[in-house]
Amino acid sequence: MTFNPVTPLVVAVSARSLFNLEESHAVFERDGIESYMRHVHENEDQPLPQGAAFPLVKALLDLNDLSPGDRVVEVIAVSSVHPDAGLRIVNSIDAHGLGIRRAAFTSGSPVLPILQAFDVDLLLSKSVEDARQAIDAGMAAAIMYRPPDQVSSPVDGQIRIAFDGDAVIFSDESERIYKSHGLDAFLEHEARKAREPMAEGPFAKLLGTIQRIQKAAPQGRKPFRLALVTARGGNARERVLRTLRAWDIEMDEVYFLNGYRKDRILEAFRPHIFFDDQDAHVIPASKVVPSGRVPWKGEAA
Repeated sequence: MTFNPVTPLVVAVSARSLFNLEESHAVFERDGIESYMRHVHENEDQPLPQGAAFPLVKALLDLNDLSPGDRVVEVIAVSSVHPDAGLRIVNSIDAHGLGIRRAAFTSGSPVLPILQAFDVDLLLSKSVEDARQAIDAGMAAAIMYRPPDQVSSPVDGQIRIAFDGDAVIFSDESERIYKSHGLDAFLEHEARKAREPMAEGPFAKLLGTIQRIQKAAPQGRKPFRLALVTARGGNARERVLRTLRAWDIEMDEVYFLNGYRKDRILEAFRPHIFFDDQDAHVIPASKVVPSGRVPWKGEAA
């Protein structure tokens, strides 16, 4: 299987999302920078355990093995630590066999300019501030939550990603109507606008990039399996399907839950990651699948 998408998918992942750095972070919070640096130096040859974003990053990087000579996905490890503390991260990348060729250690400097310089499509981070700034700058970004104790990988070899709809793939216009005027007003609005495609949300561009990779793959060998998992139901369904058609976006699975629990569906779908904008959905989902919350535009850190 070989394919050559026009441009690679560029993913930036924070070190705290890629690996479990909670022990060293706790040392820093409790004892300060000198104790933190001593801890890092003493353990720099010990590979870090996997973090919430690890399964997705590993699966994405494996796509490059299918296209010799062409990078389908480029991953950049990003951290605000001093470069001297970055050696354990670099060693852990090598120890886990991850084909991450690029890294940035900023010593506390803002991350956003670096993300923009690398033309990042998606940021996976533990930092609310970094994710919010990326969203405000027009990138897809998510705040990674603590992963479940055990993550079962999909057996079909595809990269499974589940998305919420409003305020993630689509704009938050309809969601704001629901929050301001209630369910009846929301349903009436969506029925009236059923044939009018929704505006793009923060993950629409990323979805388009994934779609181009899908189309570049040999027939019947799509590397991704995509699912839309939305609380919408009733009169709010038609507009979703017509919008996806208008955007030429193919979802492999769509679930209109009409208020039913998302975590139950996600546990059955078994995605590498789930993106949603609401804690009410991300918190229970993160107990069964790796999950990230998409901050709304302008959200305070």
